[in-house]
Amino acid sequence: MGWSIPAAWKKFLWQSRGIWIATPAVTAMVILLRFSGILQVLEWQSYDAGVRLLPRQEDDRIVIVGIDEQDVTYLNTPIIDDQLLTKILTKLKAQEPAAIGLDLYRDLPMPPGTEELGEVFVNTPNLVGIEKVAGKPGVETVNPPPLLKENNQVGANDLIIDADNIVRRGFIYLVRDGEPHYSFGLHLALRFLDDLEIYPEPVREGSDDFRLNQVVFSPLQSDSGGYIRADDGGFQLLIDYRSTFPKVSLTDVLEDRLPTDWGKGKIILLGKVGESFKDLYFTPNSSTFGLSRAVPGVEIHANIVSQIINAGVEGQSLLKNWSEPVEWLWVGFWSFLGAVITWQLRYATRRSGGQWLPIAAIVGSVGSLLAITYGALLVGWWLPVIPPMLGLLGSGVFIVTWMARAGVQVRNTFGRYLTDQVVATLLENPEGLKMGGDRRPITILTSDLRGFTSTSEGLNPEEVVKVLNIYFGKMADVITSYGGTIDEFMGDGILVLFGAPTSQKDDALRAVACGVEMQLALREVNQQVTGLGLQPLEMGIGINTGEVVVGNIGSEKRTKYGVVGAQVNLTYRIESYTTGGQIFISESTFNAAGDRVQVNGNRTVQPKGVKDPVVIWDVAGVGEPYNLSLAVEEQKYLPIPKPLSLEYVCLEGKHVTDALIPGKLRQISAKGGFIQISSEQHCPDSLTNIKINLREDGEPGKTPALYAKVLDLAPGESHGFYVHFSAMPTDIAQRFHQLYQGALAQPAAIASTKGG
Repeated sequence: MGWSIPAAWKKFLWQSRGIWIATPAVTAMVILLRFSGILQVLEWQSYDAGVRLLPRQEDDRIVIVGIDEQDVTYLNTPIIDDQLLTKILTKLKAQEPAAIGLDLYRDLPMPPGTEELGEVFVNTPNLVGIEKVAGKPGVETVNPPPLLKENNQVGANDLIIDADNIVRRGFIYLVRDGEPHYSFGLHLALRFLDDLEIYPEPVREGSDDFRLNQVVFSPLQSDSGGYIRADDGGFQLLIDYRSTFPKVSLTDVLEDRLPTDWGKGKIILLGKVGESFKDLYFTPNSSTFGLSRAVPGVEIHANIVSQIINAGVEGQSLLKNWSEPVEWLWVGFWSFLGAVITWQLRYATRRSGGQWLPIAAIVGSVGSLLAITYGALLVGWWLPVIPPMLGLLGSGVFIVTWMARAGVQVRNTFGRYLTDQVVATLLENPEGLKMGGDRRPITILTSDLRGFTSTSEGLNPEEVVKVLNIYFGKMADVITSYGGTIDEFMGDGILVLFGAPTSQKDDALRAVACGVEMQLALREVNQQVTGLGLQPLEMGIGINTGEVVVGNIGSEKRTKYGVVGAQVNLTYRIESYTTGGQIFISESTFNAAGDRVQVNGNRTVQPKGVKDPVVIWDVAGVGEPYNLSLAVEEQKYLPIPKPLSLEYVCLEGKHVTDALIPGKLRQISAKGGFIQISSEQHCPDSLTNIKINLREDGEPGKTPALYAKVLDLAPGESHGFYVHFSAMPTDIAQRFHQLYQGALAQPAAIASTKGG
């Protein structure tokens, strides 16, 4: 035997099907969006927001000597010639710093003082100059100071500017013409670490990775963090912008206004910081409350230096990120969470105040995501924010869309029983689903299959459901075409409202026309039913117009659109007087429908539970604009050569008794017969329902019961009454059919004729 999914698992999977569909679908969509690069800028911005929230700490191991507009005013020139630079470097060298970083291009001499500057370059081994390596040679590149280059005292000061004009990455080294060029920041940091006897070590042979203390430096990849197919040339790292640095002005240095040991043992960076020098860049820290503040390039290099020193001295790890498969799982987890929350709370709005639960849960989840990613950033991990957030929200939207689609299906299903106008009233009107009801006049139609309950006893449940589905399906189509509201199916009966929830002037006329159309449509139903080898169905319809209370009845958890009132009960009573194929309407409906209703006559009845007698009308058809009529089937009552003995009991009326009344079935028609009883017995009232048992060989109870409705009393001396058979077992129906056909075959048959 093959393996199959246990029933409990099948139930679980089905009940949570929305989750299992939403999670992979949304995850795949988000991953595709991320891979396309659409989310890259948003991910950068979320990273920048996290960086701006990180705590700041001043790194006093690095001092920036900035040249700004005030220094230009003091010097009376923006140009730092060789003589002035010699003076500046001499003063900085006197501080006995660990290293001096000269963030000024000096590829060409700027006399006077060129020779003196050369001597300073040669005699200052801890001085590091700059060069620009990246770009088109001779056009975008800048050569280093020759004397510093000879002594390997030059670092590349190239910065990487992302597509949104933000500097997030820096270089450890660049490669040009197959030769590595250490970055300006790495040169300075290594000179500082040399004094502490901390040296870089290779991690493994053939790898670019190296180790400082216990921290491993690995190059940034093209898809690291929020980057998608970024240029990862050289050895790049994410810049950690958590450090701030003490700054002094060039004027203070030249005027000796600083403490005598302000730069001792530190790294001193000399660079231009004024806006007029155009050496300013935007970093993740640049945007504060909507205002952008550019940062001097020398300060960015200071951050790189600080980051490398922190790794070597304090063991502070570099900013890291997950591999792509792990990031996919991360997105999948949040997509799953969003799907679970929305799916589990999809019915929460039914509870008081519950409409806020899904929103609160999603907002809380977004807050948790932001808190987790910020916490990870604090300890050196750049985790994706936008893709998982899209997964979380996207799954919620997916489930909501799923439910909306299900709602459309419900609406379509609802629309099988209601008109589009009624559905719109219930679902789109703000008051449409409000609990409670209102009193209004409406027309009520109720139908019932004659004898189907007893007939269904001989069928298995599947056959019963199949027959009812055929019947209800056709009737529902007719009812909705006439604008009726199907209030409910009850067993084999239907309760239909005309005038609720929306009323029209012709509600009564449409109800009558609908009833006629339903009787005509039953012929098509019977073609299918008899094709199944079953007896044809017969239906009675009652219609009444009156004032009722209609609206949403029940509780917030379980509500039914329904109708209550005495007029509903009266409609059921009127319908109970009908035989198969008949439509009885109350006098109020007859008056409301107008003279376009065609009738066969009326009679007065006394329904049970109703104080006054009620006049009911037998509908024959309806005129313009429907032009429908019921076929009048004349019943020929033919004598039976050998009358059948029987016993009957009244089921309602004035003569309800447990005593069985004997009689004989003396005449038979296609759907009824004539029963003769003793003159000592009272004939049952017209429209009374009776239960009949045939007596076989004088013994009662050997055959199943059949049911009939009394039509009229026999005229003349014959003491008896005519009946319409409403339900009988199949074998008795076949027997009666044979009796009727045999009676028709008698050449001298004398028939009495009555309308059906």
